[in-house]
Amino acid sequence: ATTTPPRRSSANVSYETYAPRSTAQVSRLSRIAALTAGPTAMAFTNHQESSKDSSSSLLKAMSPPPPSASLTMSALVQDPAVKETMEKATHEADHLTSLLKHTTSLKLALRASINIAEDISNRHADLIRHSGELSAAADRLQGEQAVLVKHAEEIGMPLKHYDAVDSIGVLVGVLFKGKTVVRGLAKVKVDNDDFPTILDQIDDAVDFFGRESGGKEVLEAELKRQKSSSSAQVSGNIEYYRRSLALQEAALYLIREAVVDRISTTTSQVASALNIPKIPIAADKLEASLIYTRFHGISSRSNRLLALVRKRLHRGDAYHELLQLCRTTYCSSRESLLRATIRNHMDKLKDQHGLVGMTRLAAVFLIRLCTVETAMYLDFFGEKKQDKEESKTGEEGGGSKTLASQVVSDDGTYYDSEFQSYLSSLCSALHRTVRRGVVTVLDLDTLCQIVSVLREERSMASSSPTTIAAARAISSVIEDSQERLIFCATNALTKEVIRFKATPSDLNYPEKLNPKPEGGGEAKEGEQADDAVQKQLQVYESWFPPMRSVLKILSKIFRVVEPRVFEDIALQSVQSCTKCLKDGAAYIQKRKGALDADLFLVKHLLTLREQLSPFDIDLRSVERQLDFSDAGKAVSRFLANRNRRLFSMTTENALVTLLREGVSINEESVDSKRDLEEALRQACNDFIEHTCISMASDVLDIVGQQLSLSNEALVDAKFFEANKIKAALEKSSELVDAKGGEMTTQMKLYLDNPATQSILLKPIARKITKSLEEMRKGVNIALDGTNGWDSEIRAEVVTLIDQVEAKVKACVKAAK
Repeated sequence: ATTTPPRRSSANVSYETYAPRSTAQVSRLSRIAALTAGPTAMAFTNHQESSKDSSSSLLKAMSPPPPSASLTMSALVQDPAVKETMEKATHEADHLTSLLKHTTSLKLALRASINIAEDISNRHADLIRHSGELSAAADRLQGEQAVLVKHAEEIGMPLKHYDAVDSIGVLVGVLFKGKTVVRGLAKVKVDNDDFPTILDQIDDAVDFFGRESGGKEVLEAELKRQKSSSSAQVSGNIEYYRRSLALQEAALYLIREAVVDRISTTTSQVASALNIPKIPIAADKLEASLIYTRFHGISSRSNRLLALVRKRLHRGDAYHELLQLCRTTYCSSRESLLRATIRNHMDKLKDQHGLVGMTRLAAVFLIRLCTVETAMYLDFFGEKKQDKEESKTGEEGGGSKTLASQVVSDDGTYYDSEFQSYLSSLCSALHRTVRRGVVTVLDLDTLCQIVSVLREERSMASSSPTTIAAARAISSVIEDSQERLIFCATNALTKEVIRFKATPSDLNYPEKLNPKPEGGGEAKEGEQADDAVQKQLQVYESWFPPMRSVLKILSKIFRVVEPRVFEDIALQSVQSCTKCLKDGAAYIQKRKGALDADLFLVKHLLTLREQLSPFDIDLRSVERQLDFSDAGKAVSRFLANRNRRLFSMTTENALVTLLREGVSINEESVDSKRDLEEALRQACNDFIEHTCISMASDVLDIVGQQLSLSNEALVDAKFFEANKIKAALEKSSELVDAKGGEMTTQMKLYLDNPATQSILLKPIARKITKSLEEMRKGVNIALDGTNGWDSEIRAEVVTLIDQVEAKVKACVKAAK
């Protein structure tokens, strides 16, 4: 149990009461002092000379007592409190001792660990250094190994090619005896699985020996040298290059025998079986005939062999030549089988359906033929898809068989020049047949139908790359048909317009404008449409023949020929038609008078302008002509110049100067539409002028003289006498009555549109009315007693003026 120290009294208690007194207590305190370094702490405190008095006394108390105080300490040990304190101190001291020992052992272990770590680090550094040295050595050894392997391959490569040339000769049927090459039967077949490998070995040998020996040029030079000299020594590379070329030729001969000869043999067998070309095959049985079935039978094997050739086109010209030979043989064989059948079918279509029907049916036949032939050609020369892709295509298409052109949609094999030439040769039968028929056609309608039909078929043929040859053939036929159409149209215009000679019946106007009465009786409802058509035909027949021909021809060839060609033809035809109309108007004026001539010209020019507006053409061009007016002077200067330079290569050359000075180019702008408008304007003005003169010529003459005089001079003018003015107005009134009705009737006959009539009559009424107003002013200026004027006659004249003016306005209203 722990004893509680006695309470402090108010008096000071001495520490000596608690001092150790027994020998055991003193020895324990000694040990504590040894462990806690009591005297050393005292010395350290004295050395620093900074402790206080209380600390000094405490240290003295804690310091071991001197020997003289042992009895006192023994006495203190007997105290229980001190004893208990000593036990606790001893226990703590032991604990501290064990901690100190443990700390010391940890310190030693830590030093050992640090030493071990340093040793490990040094060893690791050594290991890294040795690893780097080993890695560098390994890289060096690996590089040396690669160099050795390369040297081994370089050493063994020639041996491999030499062995290949020596061993493959027997397989392809080639035996070398000195300079002689003996050909025999080959042991290997082109269908064997090892044949592509043999080809690769031969091609590698050809490339190697060609590179080592210098190529074919060196080989040819060496062969020439051997022929010229008796030396038989040849370089090994050159000899083996010659042998490898012989092996390659023998291997390719096997392919040629399997493809080219097979195609030729099949062609001969089919031609013999079907008796071609003596007996052509019907077009509807063509695709099911031996021409297609036999070739389909050999297409798979041929395509496989040709695939070997296509993959090796980069290995040399021999493969190109073989592929070209295969294509040429195929195309010529197919052409020999199909040419007679196609031509016979074209002639048959022409005989059965005529030229127009034949063009459509023949174009459809050629489009189908090009499609089928392209499929066949791709079966031979096209690049096939993988089996997996083919199965997918079959599944997507529902298992239906597709054309080769559809299976190999991205392959451009059908663009081969040989194949396209072959298709063009087949399609030329259309051009041959149609051209023979077109050159004899004179009907514009037939030619226009041919061009229209062929354009539709060409658009269909151009939509697919497999029918380009048919589209080209159709285009050539279109060009020939357009050329014939232009020729016929030009001849028709020349005959019916430019060289047209009008007869009295052609210019029998206005009788031609009067509708011919037919059988009496009311028309039935079902015949009303026929009556409308008949009326339009009557209007068409009433046109002047040259204008009718121009509009008919232009309407036919519009959109059938090229726009520039059409515009040029239209320009020339409008010019010629306008001239014919003017000549016809002059003829009518001599026979019937100015009124009919003017109305004839106005009517036809208006109709011509109206009918040309839908064409939307400019009718404008530039005509160029050579002017030789200064040629004589230029030749004189050329001959007079003795220092002329004939062979100078500059602009001072005498011949160039002669051409430049003697010949010039005159350009003239031609605008038929502008000329047509000008002719129409002039015709309308002539009609207005002639009509005004025919109804009020005296009034116009008097007003013309009146306007040339002043008011003072007019009073005494002889032409402005009252009787003359009155007589002129009475005559004009009678002419307006007579001519006005006739003019109105004639205008309604020539011009169906009331608006057009009104447009022409308004200037007439305006001009006459203006003249009457001027005359009214002159009458008002006239003085009574002068020239017979007085108020009574003035009133009569004014009344006549009003009457004439009213009659003229009535004519205008009657036209409306």
